Amino acid sequence: MRLRIVHRNNSLARQSIEAYRSHRHRAPIVMITLPRHAELWFYSYLKSRLAKSRRRAIPKRIWVAIADHYEPLGMGASLSTARNRVAQWRDLWPQIAELSPRDAGGQRPQYTFFYPQEEYQREILDGLAEIRRLSVGDVEVHLHHENETPDSFSRKVTEYCRRLTDDHGLLRQRDGCTVFGFIHGNWALDNSRPDGKWCGLRGEIALLRDLGCYADFTMPSAPSPTQSRVVNQIYWCTNNPDHSPRSFDRGVEAVVGGGQQGDLLMIPGPLGVRFGERWLPRLETGEIAGYDLPTRARVRQWFDLAPSIGQDVFLKLYAHGAQERNMNPMLHEALGSLFHWLAEEANRRNMEFHWATAWQMYQAFCNVIGRGCLPPATKSQGGVVKEHNAISEQTF
Repeated sequence: MRLRIVHRNNSLARQSIEAYRSHRHRAPIVMITLPRHAELWFYSYLKSRLAKSRRRAIPKRIWVAIADHYEPLGMGASLSTARNRVAQWRDLWPQIAELSPRDAGGQRPQYTFFYPQEEYQREILDGLAEIRRLSVGDVEVHLHHENETPDSFSRKVTEYCRRLTDDHGLLRQRDGCTVFGFIHGNWALDNSRPDGKWCGLRGEIALLRDLGCYADFTMPSAPSPTQSRVVNQIYWCTNNPDHSPRSFDRGVEAVVGGGQQGDLLMIPGPLGVRFGERWLPRLETGEIAGYDLPTRARVRQWFDLAPSIGQDVFLKLYAHGAQERNMNPMLHEALGSLFHWLAEEANRRNMEFHWATAWQMYQAFCNVIGRGCLPPATKSQGGVVKEHNAISEQTF
């Protein structure tokens, strides 16, 4: 059997079929058509698989976080619909967490809602804050924007963080400055779309650093053209000196004891290819959705693909859990099964498992790489940059 890998809409696919028909005496050709824009990440994916096969350190711990691009007012939904969506999460998610296996520290599963700045409604955030007070969730920053300027972006983020902190008791303060996790709307981090839509901001990585972003959780974004060239690796990226887009396409891999090595920490989820019936390839991005629910086979692959540092594995999954097509299957079966399967797989591999919010995953990361992993400066509400020290020892 011969294997040929081609991209979508590539004439090689047609040529391969013709070659097969005219040379039947040769070994059959099995063609695998890669997803769109795989040229951005597939080579790095193969390199990461090879590197893991040579890994000497045996993983002993896994940290699992779910980052939800939580948009209850998305797609033109009414405030009444948004209220109902949040109410279902407030009522059902704590029950799911309570019935799921406790982790090595006795903690229940966690869920992080990255809530959009442009959808701010006080009563909606109050509902999510209640979930946090029940110690089964958290809230971080999500933002959709377009044709942005540095000043307008800074004002938006600063004011939004102030509201989350002052009005809802969310986010964290370090040395008088607010710090936050971030997911960019429409995947367009650092103006990464070829057409410049859904961002338009030059130097976004440096701005996030200065505003207090402790880590970005946007990736993976495949099959979007915004996908980073670095996959299955936690790394530090540095803003391009000329503020050109896609600063995250390169960086310094985070290592044990390595400390901070760039402007912004990137914590991506798993990215790979899985094969279904008839060996047809399908993207694996760690998404939990109504059209792609968790399975035991997916859980096993997530363990294999997730970034690792030393003996710690960091598995970040994501969802769009506000919309009914995803929310209903997630809250009524999928999430309950997921945490049992994750615990089973960890036990099968003799790994200690930890459920984490985005912030707790970051804390675990800091304990692995050493001090100095918070942004070196953040802006106050007045726009003045304040220096602060490295993060102190973390407790959970």
